[in-house]
This record gives sequence, structure tokens and C-alpha cells, in this order.
Amino acid sequence: MVLANQSTVKEFVLLGFPHLHHLGFLLFLVHLMIYLLTLAGNVVIIAITWADHRLHTPMYFFLRSFSFLEICFTSVIVPKMLANFVSEDKTISFAGCIAQAFFYLSLGVSEFLLLAAMSVDRYVAICYPLRYMAIMNGRVCTFMVLTSWFGGFFFIIGLIMLISRLSFCGPNVLNHFFCDLGPLVSLSCSNTHLVESMDFLVAAVVLLGSLAITVLSYSYIVATVIRIPSAKERRKAFSTCSSHIIVLSIFYGSCIFMYVRPKQRDGLDITKGVAIVNTVITPMLNPFIYSLRNKQVIQVHLAQYPVFQ
Repeated sequence: MVLANQSTVKEFVLLGFPHLHHLGFLLFLVHLMIYLLTLAGNVVIIAITWADHRLHTPMYFFLRSFSFLEICFTSVIVPKMLANFVSEDKTISFAGCIAQAFFYLSLGVSEFLLLAAMSVDRYVAICYPLRYMAIMNGRVCTFMVLTSWFGGFFFIIGLIMLISRLSFCGPNVLNHFFCDLGPLVSLSCSNTHLVESMDFLVAAVVLLGSLAITVLSYSYIVATVIRIPSAKERRKAFSTCSSHIIVLSIFYGSCIFMYVRPKQRDGLDITKGVAIVNTVITPMLNPFIYSLRNKQVIQVHLAQYPVFQ
């Protein structure tokens, strides 16, 4: 921690979106509504899949875990962003910035690992339906979820330790609405080659590695489904994967653009716009994507609240 002790910067200013500062209160209301919808939607999914025994299956166990992870992920970013919209003080301490970066990145990695696990679950369900419950038993599902959570920590802890040891001599204005890696690295007066190389390696391994698992799983799924003689059964098989595919497309598209590039200093203004999709919009949409496209969840919800029928 020698370099960290040499830093003259003790806090950072989150620049956010300076050209929209005059709309601060409106942005606060919009993002507060989105945040509350995100929390409510994910809590509803957790509650429904937990309360009804018909949804005590591996697929909904993973969905429940993913919803909880989404709540944690978005709560790392949005509350501070909301405060900055209506406050003149947009600072965050050095330690707070490092902590936010750690939880954002580690929870983000955990989400990709969990999405890969959900792809494997769908592969087993469609390709080995008779052995599905035996293969994806409670112990296996719990192991996969815990591996996703702890995997995020182990992938990111070394990178965050390197960042915490960088020297920051000023200026201290972060060109972002939260402490992401790119803006932090761009402010350092140290040699950041090792940090950027390690970040690129971690991003490539996590994003492309989990994507490879997902693509391989769905390749087998497609090969199996097209051999099903009944068109109705083919549609049913694909419908169980459609929500997952939509979420995968949004997540991988935005994060590969943001992180799988050698120079994190480049394109920070564009990255901020993509980060809004990744940290604010997508967590709000996921509960609706999974619930509205899942007939079993809708049926359970209507059974519990018949007034909506």
C-alpha cells in the first residue's frame, strides 16, 4: 500500500452527466422510479418462486438467486447516483470509491458466472429431461450458485488491490456517475499498464469464457430441439429459454463493449451511456422479461392474486 499512501487525492468528484445538471431533480425522480421498480420486480420474483412449491425447481432456484444478485448489484450504484442528482456535494472518499468499484465488478462477474450456470441448467433440462432432477439436484445447484458468488470475489480482488496501490496526484474529477475502472485508471499518475492488462485479461476470461459455455450449451439445445418431431413441443422447449437469451444478449453486448478492450481510458463518454443500460435499465427489465415471458410464473401469480384475472 506504499503508493496509495503517496496519493494526494483523498476523495473523488463524480462528474456524472454535466450537460444534464439543470435536470437534476427530474433525473432523480426518473431514476428513483426505475430503482423502485427494479427492487419491487426482483422481490416479487423471489417471493413467488420461494412461496409456491410448484416453482421449487432448479430453474427457479437459479432465477431467485439471480434476482437477489440484481438487487445487490443495482444497489451498489443507484443510491449514490440518486444522491448526486440533488446534492451539490458529489464527492466520494477514496476508500468509498475503491469499495464501490470492488462490489460493482465482483457482483457483475458473479452475474455472468450465474448466467452461464443457468445456460447449463437449460441444457440439462432440454437435452436430458428424464435425468434432469437427478443431475441438477439441490447440492449441485447450491454449489453452482455459491461458485458464482465466490468466483466474482476471487476474480476481482487482485485487480482491486492493484488499483488501490496506484498513486493519484490530481485532478480528482471522475468522468462517470460511479467509480468504474476506466475513469479511475485515467486519473492515476502511476504506470497503469499492469492494471489495464490484468483488467483486459479478467474481462476476457469472464465474459468470453462464460459466453463460450453459454454458446456451447445453446448449440446442444438447438441441435436437440430441431430433432423434436412435434412443432408444439419445439416451441415449448424454445420458450423455456427465450427469456434467458434476451437477458444474455443485453448483458453480454453492453459489457463486452465496455470492458473487453486493451485501453480503459478510451471512449469514457460513450461508456457512460452504455453503463446506464447495464446498471439501471437492464436490472429493471429483467424481472419483467422473466415473468411476462414465463407462463408458469404468470399462472402462479394469478392463482395467488385472482383479482388480476
